[in-house]
Amino acid sequence: MLGSGLSNQTGAAIAALAFPVLGPAGVVAVRQWVAAVVLGAVGRPRLRHFTAAQWRPVLGLALVFAGMNLSLYMAIDRIGLGLAVTLEFLGPLAIALAGSRRRVDLAAAVSAAGAVAVLTRPTPSTDYLGIGLALLAAACWAGYILLNRTVGARLPGLEGSAAAAAVSGTLYLPVGAWVLWHHPPTAAALGCALAAGVLSSAVPFLADLLALRRVPAHFFGVFMSVNPVFAALIGLAVLGQRLDTLAWLAIAVIVTANTVAVSTARRKIP
Repeated sequence: MLGSGLSNQTGAAIAALAFPVLGPAGVVAVRQWVAAVVLGAVGRPRLRHFTAAQWRPVLGLALVFAGMNLSLYMAIDRIGLGLAVTLEFLGPLAIALAGSRRRVDLAAAVSAAGAVAVLTRPTPSTDYLGIGLALLAAACWAGYILLNRTVGARLPGLEGSAAAAAVSGTLYLPVGAWVLWHHPPTAAALGCALAAGVLSSAVPFLADLLALRRVPAHFFGVFMSVNPVFAALIGLAVLGQRLDTLAWLAIAVIVTANTVAVSTARRKIP
């Protein structure tokens, strides 16, 4: 689980190094292609056997997958890795809190809302478009979680996820072709984009698959809370992106809110 989180955020930081040459859209295209190849090899979807009821959530998952990565990378390009990933993390937090009437969840939601207010507080340099893109990525991540549940219920094994990755990669073929034609990649930029695809798609996917065979899904959900912290630290180490003290405190509050919400969810009474 530690390797998965570090790999994912390191991949995002390396992806940012290719933005000046390929732009976020070009890097996302390469990442989607890598994800399609890896998931296709592992999941081996039998596309011809899919029914209409199976294709519908798969197509929805593909669109959400594509939009989530593009909006996140565009946000990273504008507001930095740590802030973008922290705001994106509101997606799974919202899913964890949705529909709950427990006081502890209400407190977690209020705390997270306050932390977001701190992170997005108006300053002369506030990039509202970047913040909006990160929140869009959060909404996409929430949709990704919900659609994944539906896909998992309607298709065996990893066929649904693999099919969604294939469709998403296909959608990015014209985007990637246009970017690569108008912005010829350097060897370094292409290497960074490919590395981002491996580190942020292939490695986390396989690592998470192995981890979930050994630890409860509940504990896995709690551990995911470290991702905003990893993002902020790696953004500082790799990209030189510094956050002020209030931003670090806000990240800590959001991480704590998610940890509390997920760690106490299993004790809910039906």
